Amino acid sequence: MITIRPATAADVDTILHFIKSLAAFEREPNAVKTTPEDLLRDGFSEQPKFETLIAEMDGTPVGFALFFPTYSTWEGTAGIHLEDIFVEESVRGQGVGERLMQALAAIAIERGCARLELQVLDWNPAREFYHRLGMEHMQEWLSYRVSGEALRKLAEKA
Repeated sequence: MITIRPATAADVDTILHFIKSLAAFEREPNAVKTTPEDLLRDGFSEQPKFETLIAEMDGTPVGFALFFPTYSTWEGTAGIHLEDIFVEESVRGQGVGERLMQALAAIAIERGCARLELQVLDWNPAREFYHRLGMEHMQEWLSYRVSGEALRKLAEKA
């Protein structure tokens, strides 16, 4: 039986395990800098920066979804950005990912959000999963990012 529940501060080690597992899947096993302390501070403080859902099968954590609010100026309402979703390989294809996505959609509707968004690597086979759920690939939109030294240099000009 699959259950989906909100994560608690007691889940930070589990969340970090899933983050590291996702990084390994995405071929970046050494890229994770996040610590349990980071997750406690940013996810379970008085003003959390993100929320997490934990998927369990028979009481054992098998997946997670980490998300945070966004805002659409064109829609004039909030949305949800799904930063990470991961399901243990041993239980893929058993409905865990779909249940996580259904729970996120329910949260979005409950909160009056106009949309649920995510980014996925172009080679990730989960793209077909997202299409089956009714998600659209926004081909005309390109993701951009500034970080690290480039971010510091840009900020220096302020």
